[in-house]
Amino acid sequence: MNRSPELLSRAFSLVISLTLVAGCSPRDEPSTPNIIFILADDLGYGDLSSFGQTNFSTPNIDRLADEGMRFTQHYSGATVCAPSRSALLTGMHTGHTAIRGNKEVKPEGQYPLADSVKTLSEMLQSEGYATGAFGKWGLGFPGSEGDPNRQGFDVFYGYNCQRLAHHYYPYYLWDNQRQDSLLANRGKQTGTYAPEVIHGRALQFMEANRDHPFFLFYPTAIPHAELAAPEEYMAKHRGKYLPEKAYEGTDEGEKYRLGPYSSQLETHAAFVAMIDLLDTQVGEILAKVEELGLKENTIIIFTSDNGPHKEGGADPEFFDSNGPLKGFKRDLYEGGIRVPMIVSWPGKIAAGSSSDHISAFWDFMPTFADLLQVGGGSDGLDGISMLPSWLSESGQQVHEHLYWEFHERGGRQAVRRGQWKAVRYDVFEDPDRTPELYDLSTDIGEAKNVAADYPEVTAEMARLMAESRTESPVFQFGDPTFLNVK
Repeated sequence: MNRSPELLSRAFSLVISLTLVAGCSPRDEPSTPNIIFILADDLGYGDLSSFGQTNFSTPNIDRLADEGMRFTQHYSGATVCAPSRSALLTGMHTGHTAIRGNKEVKPEGQYPLADSVKTLSEMLQSEGYATGAFGKWGLGFPGSEGDPNRQGFDVFYGYNCQRLAHHYYPYYLWDNQRQDSLLANRGKQTGTYAPEVIHGRALQFMEANRDHPFFLFYPTAIPHAELAAPEEYMAKHRGKYLPEKAYEGTDEGEKYRLGPYSSQLETHAAFVAMIDLLDTQVGEILAKVEELGLKENTIIIFTSDNGPHKEGGADPEFFDSNGPLKGFKRDLYEGGIRVPMIVSWPGKIAAGSSSDHISAFWDFMPTFADLLQVGGGSDGLDGISMLPSWLSESGQQVHEHLYWEFHERGGRQAVRRGQWKAVRYDVFEDPDRTPELYDLSTDIGEAKNVAADYPEVTAEMARLMAESRTESPVFQFGDPTFLNVK
């Protein structure tokens, strides 16, 4: 059969094109997987059985770890809620992101994240993602520039205010700009457990957006105090964690359900019941992803916003919630900021794998900018892409150092650089105080301060503390007008 030169040329070009496509690596073309980000509230490094918890189990979250990668040296954005979320969504640590504390604006909500700051949700929204946030916000009072609907989320359902998120039977939740009254919670009634309603809305969001990429941000209030769970979960755990510990809280009066925690006679059982419920909800999210046929094209992340709390009767020592680490929520020792982190992406991330790559909340925005090949997506950020670690590729960039600051309890700073960790407390009183120094390669529990043994390293860490921050117009160190909300 005779073939014209033109036809032969076209055939040759087609063969070359198909060969190139077949030989492409997954990184050659941008990918648009769905993203589900589950953010627990005050869950400790040791509160998952896949991270060493032996008092109770978290089978669905463990399944996520079995199908994905555990990060053993991952850090939250801060040691309390609002600044941790700010670091996550802005890609900047607490020396640069404007929100550095839980400063409240009365009557409801926290100081707003500025319009001028580009957030992870806005970046994904601009890349064609449907975006929804379901849970606890804390980055701007309703209608402010920090309102989730003005920070890149098409849909928001949940608690706007961290203080009101202390209560699991609230009088209302926010449905975008509308208050959704929970009539079954009128007075002292406990008819509607808010995390279950919020969870249902999140599943609906997944169903509604099954045919195009979506970003589901799921910042649950669990297991933050107050300690309360539906009776079906309490019944499963009642009497199993003895001796029980009772907490006497606020059960009436003008502040009832406005911040102060309610009483709980069985705090041990309630804490485990809450985590059991959260684990069940994670399992339902995994099941929904499979039901919708989205498993191979969905990244699921599970982590916590800071270390375990000691509020409302919580007993992290009883449950060893910080594992081998020192400190709790509000500390800048490892127990306050090192958190469990799991990432699953079937077919891309090796199942049952783990990584000791040192990473932090401000790395997520650069990671997704790298994944989507967003030009300039990492400009001006403190984070670096974790994508090479996720995909088990070579060439993973490492942090020169990590930095945190905290504006309560006299002011605190911390720096991690390689094996070294420096911590400075009482900054307001003595900003030039010699930092404590720990060698995490041999002392993960930060038991031995070796600052006197390594004066040059200590001096370098002090220099990094000074140079890693700019002054925030709202959160100055030692500001006497600073208001904090638990």
